[in-house]
Amino acid sequence: MVALRIRNAHKRKYVLICLCIAVIVMYRYISMPAGRRRMSRMVGLSANSSQLSLGGKPFQILGGSIHYFRVPRAYWRDRLLKMKACGINTLTTYVPWSLHQPEKKLFIFHSQLDLEAYINLAADLGLWVILRPGPYISSELDLGGLPSWLLRDGSMRLRTTHPGFTQAVNTFFDKLIPKIVPLQFKKGGPIIAVQVENEYGSFAKDDSYMVFIKEALQSRGISELLLTADNQDSLKSGGVDGAVRSVKLQKLSQRDIQVLSAIQPNSPTIVMDYWSGWYDVWGELHHVLPPEDMMSTVREMLRRGFSINLYMFHGGSSFGFMSGAVGDPSYKALVPSYDYNAPLSEAGEYTPKYHLLKDLLSRYNKEDHLPDMPAQHYKEAYEPAIMYQHLSLWDALSFTEGPFKSPKPISMENLPVNNKNGQSYGYMLYETTITSGGLLKSGDNVRDRALVFVDRSYIGLFKRQSLELAVSDEKGRRTLSLLVENCGRVHRGRNLDKQHKGLVGDILLNNIPLRDFTIYSLEMKPSFIDSLYQAAWKPLPESPTFPSFFMGRLFAYGYPSDTFVKLPGWEKGVVFINGVNLGRYWSIGPQQNLYLPGPFLNSGINQVIVFEEQEGDYKVHFEETPDLGMAADIQ
Repeated sequence: MVALRIRNAHKRKYVLICLCIAVIVMYRYISMPAGRRRMSRMVGLSANSSQLSLGGKPFQILGGSIHYFRVPRAYWRDRLLKMKACGINTLTTYVPWSLHQPEKKLFIFHSQLDLEAYINLAADLGLWVILRPGPYISSELDLGGLPSWLLRDGSMRLRTTHPGFTQAVNTFFDKLIPKIVPLQFKKGGPIIAVQVENEYGSFAKDDSYMVFIKEALQSRGISELLLTADNQDSLKSGGVDGAVRSVKLQKLSQRDIQVLSAIQPNSPTIVMDYWSGWYDVWGELHHVLPPEDMMSTVREMLRRGFSINLYMFHGGSSFGFMSGAVGDPSYKALVPSYDYNAPLSEAGEYTPKYHLLKDLLSRYNKEDHLPDMPAQHYKEAYEPAIMYQHLSLWDALSFTEGPFKSPKPISMENLPVNNKNGQSYGYMLYETTITSGGLLKSGDNVRDRALVFVDRSYIGLFKRQSLELAVSDEKGRRTLSLLVENCGRVHRGRNLDKQHKGLVGDILLNNIPLRDFTIYSLEMKPSFIDSLYQAAWKPLPESPTFPSFFMGRLFAYGYPSDTFVKLPGWEKGVVFINGVNLGRYWSIGPQQNLYLPGPFLNSGINQVIVFEEQEGDYKVHFEETPDLGMAADIQ
């Protein structure tokens, strides 16, 4: 009798579990847009005629780019909901190799870099996904998203079938692609297409390379539609058989479309990147594309039946040191804001572009029920953080990895740190002994800026246009120090192999190469910033020395809100909030303040650390509005 009761109890338990599963399945089915419920998964995105089809039915990509690595994970849902509410049906994102594999044997696919969670969230919200896994992605990232440890190979030829590069790609894809395969459309997931590399036509150094990348994707189980994406002038050389070519543009030119049609007749036109704005570099103006200019182009493309992707729909922020640089016609580093003048601002605010776009796309979303627009996040102007403690750079050196001795200068990438993977970002300090004064020449071997000191007294700056400094002639042994900053490796161009940072050659004093260096790695990773709390900080003196770290506190009561960090009176440096590197600031602009998301803050006390190179005001301000600087329309 007891056994019978137990069996009956188990039966009821199993029935209850089955009912719960059935309810969950039915809920997901009912909440799915009607078009998706009727869609066959046997046939994916297809470009066999002049119109795309998905699941055997006509389909138009209304896409937008949001990069998971540029948006705090706590805000992923908010940003994707705002995308869906605007009428976008397809999310596109790059995959940054450099962030997922910062060292040869270290792979990161969790927390902020949980790509699977991001793609699944997009699916839950009713968005299709086009994935752009590179390996090179550009995306205005340092080295175009390629890991800097690749440059330790002296014979390396990036983006070719050079054995060192293909082996590294295969290792990365062995980890990445199995995570993507189950999320493909034909397997019930949201991924409808995968892009092969990025803008290879502008590089095109190896005819076999694109075939290698295509086969590397397909051999690991990628079976959805493959795409390539290039500018009009490199469309022909950037494609590969078996992948649909798409074009990138900002102004709609009949010639662009004719070139694409001539190369790929009787195929749908896909504008894989319609640039909704542009990125900014230090020392220039903030780029703005007027809303009416954007809308007239988007309206015309949709009228013609093009499939489009807005790059960016929401740019976000290049936190830390991930920003790249441009090298042509001259070197200029990018700012940390990736606002891009996109429809959704850096802080996720609606813009006039958003509202105009939503109105236009409503005419193309007859079947889907769009969610309501999420409420805006509150922004707060917190009380200024007064810097009350000071730590000289020289007093912080004991917390670095090293130091390292070398007869000659060593580049950042070849420094034996990070498990022999070299240093990727930040600063390096080179010190040597001199016994005379004279003319110091960098020979253009400083990448990218160097503050120069004699016995810890500042004497001048080396940069790419400033190659000589006078050293006073005094007797005795003195210490010459060069604090060299990697301002960002170029993100595109044909010189990717030449992006070593630090000192990349000899420094001459009176035409004699300096020797016997002591080298300190100042990558300023979270572990280093955390270790500084153990340092002998001193009360802020009336005239502190530079470079230095400064510490203060931000008080946030209740649930912390977004804010913007402003540093009037400071010259150039880096801001850390609770150990998180927000990015660089620089008085030359255009960017005037840094976006600080609420999720980076604690309720109560927050530690603010500023590394300042040359001059400080000792007060950090917090504002409720962004300031990206003086603007200029994109021509």
